[in-house]
Amino acid sequence: MKKLFVILTMLFVLCGAFAQEAGDIIQFDTKDMDGNPVTSAVFSENKLTMINIWGTFCGPCIREMPDLAKLSEANKDKGVEIIGIPIDIVNDWGNIQSRAKSDGDRIIKSTGADYTHLIPTRDMLSGFLRNVQAVPMTFFVDSEGKVVGSTYMGARSQAAWQKIIDSLLD
Repeated sequence: MKKLFVILTMLFVLCGAFAQEAGDIIQFDTKDMDGNPVTSAVFSENKLTMINIWGTFCGPCIREMPDLAKLSEANKDKGVEIIGIPIDIVNDWGNIQSRAKSDGDRIIKSTGADYTHLIPTRDMLSGFLRNVQAVPMTFFVDSEGKVVGSTYMGARSQAAWQKIIDSLLD
């Protein structure tokens, strides 16, 4: 029992290291996967933005993406947007890795996840992405780019995400 307590305590401490804190401001200036410029001003266009950090190597991330695509479509009229960030398509210096980028493009197309996906920059990697140690990791921001609610580790179904979104919109 004591061993289980120690393991659970360590897990909670580690999970805390991954989390974005409510009230943190998320800012960036980057490009999407098609090369179009995107800044954090995109948040002002919606009541709520779901930021899903994923990896091209991550089975749960990829399996979740069709549900995220459906979620994106179902929530557009509510002022909710989904943004994906494939964290492994760049190296530690923010340089695009062409093979990983191609894998990311293929995954996005094959899963129907046609919402916006951002290419992480060096500033993003040393900023709000610096504590990402596992994927998928998801958090939400309001129209001002402030983190709201919790940081979520792991994949979820469309229905589970919808409950979270609805609670954040209330």
